[in-house]
Amino acid sequence: MKRRDFVTYAGATLCQAMLPAATRAAGTPPATTTPADITLRIAPVALEIAPSHFISTIGYNGTSPGPILRMREGKPVTVDVINDTDAAEFVHWHGLLIPAAVDGTDEEGTPPIPAGSRRRFQFTPKPAGTRWYHSHAMAMGDLHRGSYTGQYGFLMIDPGTNPGHYDQEIFVALRDWEPFYTDQYVDMDEAGAPPGPQPEKPARLDTRANGLEPISQVYSINDKALGAGEPIRVRQGTRVLVHLLNASALENRTIALPGHEFHVLALDGNPVPTPGPARVITLAPGERVDAYVEMNRPGVWILGEIDDMIRNAGLGVVIEYANQHREPQWVAQPGMFWDYTKFGQTQAQAPRGGKAPAHVIDMVFEKVPGGARPYNLWTINGKPYPHEREFVLQEGQRYRINFRNRTDDSHPVHLHRHLFELIDVNGRPTSGIMKDTVIVPLYGRVSVDLVADQPGLSLFHCHIQSHMDYGFKALFRYA
Repeated sequence: MKRRDFVTYAGATLCQAMLPAATRAAGTPPATTTPADITLRIAPVALEIAPSHFISTIGYNGTSPGPILRMREGKPVTVDVINDTDAAEFVHWHGLLIPAAVDGTDEEGTPPIPAGSRRRFQFTPKPAGTRWYHSHAMAMGDLHRGSYTGQYGFLMIDPGTNPGHYDQEIFVALRDWEPFYTDQYVDMDEAGAPPGPQPEKPARLDTRANGLEPISQVYSINDKALGAGEPIRVRQGTRVLVHLLNASALENRTIALPGHEFHVLALDGNPVPTPGPARVITLAPGERVDAYVEMNRPGVWILGEIDDMIRNAGLGVVIEYANQHREPQWVAQPGMFWDYTKFGQTQAQAPRGGKAPAHVIDMVFEKVPGGARPYNLWTINGKPYPHEREFVLQEGQRYRINFRNRTDDSHPVHLHRHLFELIDVNGRPTSGIMKDTVIVPLYGRVSVDLVADQPGLSLFHCHIQSHMDYGFKALFRYA
């Protein structure tokens, strides 16, 4: 999508959102006489991701992904959410530093949006960058709830100034569909990970039979599988800004655009200290990467998952240069790995503010195969959720949190309402990279620093839906 087209689209979306509620939904009483800045309607949708292949799901405003929302950093916004489904829902504003009452989770005390009803949210969006919004409903064994549905969309918080050093802007969301349960161990976690130490690997591995976990064999980028829909059209010599999001409920993914390099600018919407090139990008569920690509290799290419089976099952999109008409090309990317730390400070430096952490928190992740019969159970420090007053923060204090993963899965862990600084990934020191979601490699260790500057309840969890549902979450509280 060209920038001028995007601006037209975004403007139309916001104009629609600002119409009175009675105009948008006959029979739905307005929540107030003052119109909202944005309106989201949760309702069933049917997506034709490939010819004659329809996905029945739930989306926002009749689409999935939902509309791209633009907000201005620091400018208060009002959002009306109408729930036209038969179950209560939550909308989580992922990556925003906002109060728990509007963050969008039951655990933090955000009120639900009842079935057939509506609720108004008012908050001041910050920080600037690529955020997103999605359902935060618990799914448990129901593969038609929560992040298994099509309830997600990009949320762009624009700063006061935007240099706009690019010619075109595109939004790329990775998705899987039609999940099903299996007790077979199917995992792609090592595909995009560099070989290296496994400091948390137990001396004796658990050999019990695996419990049920969901997997998928149907994929798309945005609402189309590879080969369906229109290609992304580009022109030689232009710079294209790509906003990448893994909106999956299930797996980490590694993508590439053969013949081109990504130039990484931001992780989870936050500018990196050392922007730089990457041939492949790995994104876990919940993660975002902003990068530009110099369009200097005319042809027709595939932007997609490096694993052939997954890409051919839909996780890709065609990139077509102007005046180029040929079969889309894919070139394997052997020996290419993603590494957060290369985008941090070139030398390990003192924590922000020059102060060492006042406190250290260890969080040990373990799996109990079949422990939530018939599903796997996930624990933090030996216990599933809840962790009553186990993680209590003092406002203004700095904490070093060590994530210790003693499982054979790589876990994308997310802390609501806060940003944290990456300090160490499997023994590779770094600094200055701010994130809200990070992959803790299988049998690996990641250390982050957190400043306790957002009082209130804050949910911590694995962003793989089934892991969160079956124990892998905890509440951070303030004293």
